[in-house]
Amino acid sequence: MGSVGKTRWGAGLLAVALIGFMALPCQAQTQADGTAEDWVSKLGGLDSPPDQDLAALRQQAMDRIKAKAKTDSAPLKRPPIAPDLLKLPQFAAEIKFDEDAAVVRPESYRTLGRIADTLYHPSLLGYKFLIVGHTLSTGRRENNLTLSQRRADVIREVLINTFKISPKRLLTIGLGEEQMLDAGHPTAPINQSIQVATIGALEVNSPAAAPAAVAPAKAGTKKRTKR
Repeated sequence: MGSVGKTRWGAGLLAVALIGFMALPCQAQTQADGTAEDWVSKLGGLDSPPDQDLAALRQQAMDRIKAKAKTDSAPLKRPPIAPDLLKLPQFAAEIKFDEDAAVVRPESYRTLGRIADTLYHPSLLGYKFLIVGHTLSTGRRENNLTLSQRRADVIREVLINTFKISPKRLLTIGLGEEQMLDAGHPTAPINQSIQVATIGALEVNSPAAAPAAVAPAKAGTKKRTKR
């Protein structure tokens, strides 16, 4: 093989290696987040709806923050404030927001599209869901609780306005850092993920319980709502 052939052959191997290396993070990200089909299976199997008053739970979280008990000073020492939510069929998804704000970053609209596809699955059309917001254990706890609620509300807004999910199917609550997804690592990125949990069946006569007239959004949709 001549010098020119060797050079081209070496360059080809380098290009293949670079492409393979660049593909690894994407594959890892897909595996970590899960597919719409994975999420459909995780949202199924609700045995009995929880008897949970969301307004009372929000107040309970605020009261715990205001109490500032010495035994409650560190995230590692806090018991889950809503343990019943942990028993529900659910999944967690990473949604990126602007720092200290409730603005979804453009790169996360693909994930929101996948969530919409999940909720449009025929086996889930008769159910309603709870969007749970979380934050890292940084900054003031009061601010984190408020921010997590705003972020959960924004996710609901996008799913309704952009992906046409019925508003009757979506409820929200923000738990801030009061119920972390990984309490052992309070500043880990996973603690900023949102949870989607199945919380009950829609009323039989509810229009939202019937198959939607609007086709499911494609996962690649990135359109943003106007604010």
